[in-house]
Amino acid sequence: MKNFDIDRFRYDGDKPFKIKKAPTKVDDIYENESEYELILRNQAEEIDKYQERMFAHNRFGLTVVFQALDAAGKDGTIRHVFTGTNPAGVRVYSFKRPTDQELDHDFLWRSWRELPERGMVAIFNRSYYEEVLVTKVHPEILTQSQRLPEKTTDDIDKLFKQRFEVIRDMEKHLYRNGFPTVKFYLHVSKKEQAERLISRIQEADKNWKFEEGDVEERKFWDDYQDAYETCINETAKEHAPWYVIPADDKKNMRLLVGQVLIEELKKIPVSEVRTNENRFTELQKLIPVINAQ
Repeated sequence: MKNFDIDRFRYDGDKPFKIKKAPTKVDDIYENESEYELILRNQAEEIDKYQERMFAHNRFGLTVVFQALDAAGKDGTIRHVFTGTNPAGVRVYSFKRPTDQELDHDFLWRSWRELPERGMVAIFNRSYYEEVLVTKVHPEILTQSQRLPEKTTDDIDKLFKQRFEVIRDMEKHLYRNGFPTVKFYLHVSKKEQAERLISRIQEADKNWKFEEGDVEERKFWDDYQDAYETCINETAKEHAPWYVIPADDKKNMRLLVGQVLIEELKKIPVSEVRTNENRFTELQKLIPVINAQ
């Protein structure tokens, strides 16, 4: 097994992010299928251990954001990386196109109400970042669908500058209150995305994953690349870093995500919960009571 070296994928504001220089494929960090499965299983146990410790401590929560273009592998990554984690301590939220109710609120509302409780991990499959990504590529959404006051959309550049500011403030506020955020951009190449979309068409059991709109969105590939580069540079902070994970190899991607999560969970200042000797002694007296029932 090779070194994970996750720091090279981390962006926290200390260096500019250039999307054209970010790899979509790196050397395998596993030798074969059995080693991949072993590493994935060991990672899941580590994630579960640290999440359980955080749950018992009950002072911190973690928000994990997954952003990517279509077919990059968000669903599969979440499913594989968190397999084996106690479901009582993890919540997954998939954010689709905003509903009428959601459009009647500000752009952070639907994500804000799903933030984690103390001790919990909230996983966002897409997130409030859609509001500075999709809307940046398709600004007509802002003027035609989002019911914003007319003057708000008079200066689109100003609007996005304000949204980035609000996101930074929100993530800083959450961090100060015990809720760090870690963000993943699963970086897939245009060629690999095309192959995955075609496989969804050719394989009948994958047809449900395919939407005709995915093909239309490929016309805006360069616009999305620019939008992600701007977004990451605007919002990458030490307390809320972005990890740009090469996504052309799904197995590599999952292992890298798993290792990042372990390292980020380790940083949360949570100690093992130990009972004191008096309480331990008192609890022992309940054993014969239970046995007698």
